[in-house]
Amino acid sequence: MELAEKESGEPRFLVSDLLAYLESYLTTEQIREVYRAYLFSADAHINQKRMSGEPYIYHPVAVAYILAGMRLDYKCLMAAMMHDVIEDTPTAKAEIQKIFDDEVAELVDGVTKLTHLDFSSREEAVAASFRKMILAMTKDVRVVLIKLADRLHNMRTLGVMRPDKARRISRETLEIYAPIAKRLGIHRICEELQDLAFVAHWPWRYRILQREVRKNHGKQQKVISGILTALRRQLVQTDIPAEVFGREKNLYSIYRKIADRKVRFADIADVLAFRIIVQSVDDCYRVLGVVHHLYKPKPGNFKDYIAIPKSNGYQSLHTIIFGPHGAPVEVQIRTEAMHRFAEEGIATHWGYKHGEEGGRIDGPSSEWLKSLTDLQEDTASSIEFLEHVKIDLFPDEVYVFTPKGKIMVLPRGATVLDFAYAVHTDVGNHCVAARVDKRMVALRTLLRNGMTIEIHVSPNVHPNPKWLEFVATSRARSNIRSFLKQLQNREAVNLGAQLLTSELQHYNTTLQELGQQQVEQMFTALGYENLDALQSDIGLGNRPVRFVARQLLGDDVALAERSKQQDQSSLRRVAIAGTEGMVVKYANCCRPIPGDPIVGTFNPGKGVVIHHSSCLNLSNDRSYSDNWIDVQWEENVRGDFLVKLRMEVNNKPGVLAETATVVAENGANIESVHADDSDGHYSVQEFMLSVKDRRHLARIIRSLRKLPAVIKVTRVIA
Repeated sequence: MELAEKESGEPRFLVSDLLAYLESYLTTEQIREVYRAYLFSADAHINQKRMSGEPYIYHPVAVAYILAGMRLDYKCLMAAMMHDVIEDTPTAKAEIQKIFDDEVAELVDGVTKLTHLDFSSREEAVAASFRKMILAMTKDVRVVLIKLADRLHNMRTLGVMRPDKARRISRETLEIYAPIAKRLGIHRICEELQDLAFVAHWPWRYRILQREVRKNHGKQQKVISGILTALRRQLVQTDIPAEVFGREKNLYSIYRKIADRKVRFADIADVLAFRIIVQSVDDCYRVLGVVHHLYKPKPGNFKDYIAIPKSNGYQSLHTIIFGPHGAPVEVQIRTEAMHRFAEEGIATHWGYKHGEEGGRIDGPSSEWLKSLTDLQEDTASSIEFLEHVKIDLFPDEVYVFTPKGKIMVLPRGATVLDFAYAVHTDVGNHCVAARVDKRMVALRTLLRNGMTIEIHVSPNVHPNPKWLEFVATSRARSNIRSFLKQLQNREAVNLGAQLLTSELQHYNTTLQELGQQQVEQMFTALGYENLDALQSDIGLGNRPVRFVARQLLGDDVALAERSKQQDQSSLRRVAIAGTEGMVVKYANCCRPIPGDPIVGTFNPGKGVVIHHSSCLNLSNDRSYSDNWIDVQWEENVRGDFLVKLRMEVNNKPGVLAETATVVAENGANIESVHADDSDGHYSVQEFMLSVKDRRHLARIIRSLRKLPAVIKVTRVIA
């Protein structure tokens, strides 16, 4: 698309240019509707100017022009024309619905930021607006395409901004918008956003790298021409119709490889790459043979994204060859359809282009959009939602298989537990064990390409707070947190009820004796909807139980008469059930188990933390008696508790297997193992076991001591 230019050399986005281009793929009636939206937007923004001094309407026209280049439908272009009218003018959504229609109004509203609500910080406002846009995108993907075009034009005109504001916008672009474009397969926009943000955020680094790339290009010009000529000649001889051309990798991608791998510019193999566009998938593999016949391939650097597409649907064959003089060069081979999708992503094939229900798409990107819908339902905070989405926007993919041969794509760094949650939330929540290539592994095992994973579940197993330490995907993290929050609320209510009951016993009364009316007046006066909400805050330590008791009883004379003589040095006693919740939490330093002598510390916002009474970490806190709670185990405590064992063994083959067998025979699980070879004769092994109670642990230790290779077994308590 050719545009007129202003005297400064910047492109001039005139509505006449846009309308002329639209004649290539829209009907006259549709073009008339786009122009009607332009007139409406121009009138709404009549007295507004951009920071550059030009009329504001230039921006919406430019955004529509970018989307027209992707050949989007006319309603999307109408919404692009009006995408700022709700946010920046007195125009209401209802007015757009009345003058145009519901579909256009929903698109405009989806792009509109939340500006009329009170937020505690700018970060919260940005996160809430982002969440609103993402949720609108899950219903109609055109919302995010308009936003990407909006951000692209803003980045093209970023030079008028203050340097600090330009850096903030650039960082936001690199962290959110460029990755979204990449995740949706729109690489052309992704790469331009990255380079524009790169030059604005790190201008000096950009100039240095740009100079090196130009210098390298000059040096390699003969090599490039030679490879192009050889490839074209060989393809003609083998009678394979193909288009061959070279391309330079965008500067930001080169910069990230240098920074992430900590290598020199000269060590980057794919600064220059060649693309070969053919007519069919069969031709892709035939051309691969031609390329490898001409040039020796670099071992371990062939990637078949045709057989196993990337998570955003991208398909191509990638190989690195040794060119003339041994220089490594990347070659990408794909069909015309694959190339078009690689440039425009989902914009190449959604439903409403063919008259179907607007904005819905199929394929890998639709799975990601569905996962975002599930994610927002399990995430209360907008900031937390934004952080979860950022995790999924940087997926260096790993390809693994289910037992039935289905391919699953997860981000690099994902674990077996992430895989379980990717299969289904219930599978993840009840995951107890896993087999990788028919071998039992720990849930924290990192995934590698080609693994076949089988998940074992148990209805008695539930998410553990420790899982949050090693899961990598937002789906797993949000589901674990959602479960723990529900568990936390139930435990907080129970703990608060016990604390309040215990406090009232000091005054020789109970909630039942005080009566429902008096209790309701009390929690209403404190601003709670019901007694459970109040007890939850007590259990979390957010509301002092002594204050609540005094508020409930009042300051009358009867208070003193009911009060028993109490020992001020005594501590409150609370029976602690054997659960792995966030309110009643078991200290990681000493890992108490049922049967151990224990003591609790009461921390606001965290609840009760249970320690073994001999834990060394308690010594610094014993002067704060108000924070101490004398706790005891309930009878028949159920659940699994983590405990650490240190074992000295003779260093010989099979010891670990014998140990695992003994532990399994005694009804326990090994959660993790760490071995330290002290010398060639013996080693020290540390195990994290899940046991039922102190007796169960004692039985396991006795059995381990009977093994011939075992020298010593001790329990580790901080």
